[in-house]
Amino acid sequence: MKAYWLNKNNKKKVIVFFAGWSFDNFPFEKMLCADEYDVLMLYDYNDMSLPEDLNWLEGYEEKILLTWSMGVFAAYLNKDMLSQFDYKIALNGTITPVDDKFGIPVKIFELTLKHATTGLGGKFYKNVFSKDEEYQKYELSPVQRSIENRVSELENLYELIKKQPLGFDNVEFYDFAIVCEGDKIIPPLNQLASHKKNNVPVITLPYGHFPFYNFSKWDEIVKLCQ
Repeated sequence: MKAYWLNKNNKKKVIVFFAGWSFDNFPFEKMLCADEYDVLMLYDYNDMSLPEDLNWLEGYEEKILLTWSMGVFAAYLNKDMLSQFDYKIALNGTITPVDDKFGIPVKIFELTLKHATTGLGGKFYKNVFSKDEEYQKYELSPVQRSIENRVSELENLYELIKKQPLGFDNVEFYDFAIVCEGDKIIPPLNQLASHKKNNVPVITLPYGHFPFYNFSKWDEIVKLCQ
């Protein structure tokens, strides 16, 4: 994984944000401010090793884990090394991200993977956003990673997903979940079913898969869950 500090102002609290597949820091820079938190973003799951930046968290009084989309699975895969967080939030994702009942249906995911190179040219991101104006805003500061890098990331994630044993999702980890009703990437009903199965409290919001343009501060997302 790669790490990038979106906000670093020597606050007493920190949010570690696991991003979704194919994203990097560019769409998030200068998008959200933070009153009470420094914000460390993790992305690029071609390599699932946690970055050394996490070793710097010991001095913070409060540590929030905020995971989004495939980041929900990526963090859960490393759950034994993320026990130091005081509160863990899953946003528009599940711990079984490719699943006919509890994630993206298998056939849909495999079609996405098969046509990933073409989809990353535009169609995929149009589905990430619920409104045309959100996609237009994204186009002003789009992802900068190569398409080849993003395709290989999805291939790596799918291999990891397929290797998980039965019962992998039976350990409680997340404290709260947010599900957006307009999510076109991971069916909201499947998200709700997954969180219900794992006894995770949920709130729903009327946004799309990428809800971040609807907030002005990272603090607002955390406060929704507390």
